Amino acid sequence: MKKLFVSAIALLATVSLSAQDVTPIYNEAAAAYSAKDFATAAAKFEQVIDQGIDLDEAATMVATAKSTLPKCYYMLGGAAMRTKNYETALDNFAKSAELAELYGDMQQMAKANGWVAKIYQVQGGEAFNEKDYATAAEIFAKGYKADPNNTSMALNLAMSYCEMGNYAEGMEIYEAIAAKTHPKYAEDVAKANEMMALYTNNKVAGMQQAGDFDGIIAMADAQLEKNPESALFQNVRLQAYANKKDYAKVIELGESAAAAQTDEADKSLMYYLLGAAYNAREMKPQAIAAFKQVTAGPAAQNAAAALAELSK
Repeated sequence: MKKLFVSAIALLATVSLSAQDVTPIYNEAAAAYSAKDFATAAAKFEQVIDQGIDLDEAATMVATAKSTLPKCYYMLGGAAMRTKNYETALDNFAKSAELAELYGDMQQMAKANGWVAKIYQVQGGEAFNEKDYATAAEIFAKGYKADPNNTSMALNLAMSYCEMGNYAEGMEIYEAIAAKTHPKYAEDVAKANEMMALYTNNKVAGMQQAGDFDGIIAMADAQLEKNPESALFQNVRLQAYANKKDYAKVIELGESAAAAQTDEADKSLMYYLLGAAYNAREMKPQAIAAFKQVTAGPAAQNAAAALAELSK
């Protein structure tokens, strides 16, 4: 029994680590990184972290390993990209982002995730161009999760959802793009607003044809709950109430809907609907005042005719 006890103590001594044990591994890792052998560097830095994590005297080496390891995988991802080995690149960039987040390097995480998104953008592009929107959306969604600021891919994701009939999902992405304020996003913000209007008008047209004005109002209310200042959905909602001949609601909402519009033709349409509602309620002075605000677009001719009739 005594002999066995001594053997156990000896065994523990052989596996006990110190900074002296970690230092050679760290030096090998640093040399490999300097030589741009990033695969070897990554493996060695992982050893430094694993073996030195509980050693106070190895804290500096461990800290350096933690900051450098995500960069190793980032560089491996870049090398794979240069040979168009997208799957390997994706794995390495994703690993870089994961480790950077784990070790608190948010800048490195963002850089790596940016490339993750770009790879998914490339991979989803083929399906998107072939109008396989279900496949494209599945791939683009992964990229969007990695980098919501990749607005060119986000536009394709939103369009894929809308083309699949997933209107609400598409609008959510378009709204996120449209909410960006940095000048570098200006072109994509404009495109998002354009596409929101297109898909909304298409959806509204189908619901109008079915006489589902309450459905249009519910859809607009849901969007306005998220963004009360939305000119598009204030416009859509007011038109739906007008089509329902709910003149009280048109009168209640008309001024605010008009004020929200940035396009003069849309603003004029809101005032025309408001004037028509006042006229239907036999509120002549208010109707005249509203119709006089109609100055642009197709509604202007109708407003002029209404004013001529009211002036008799």
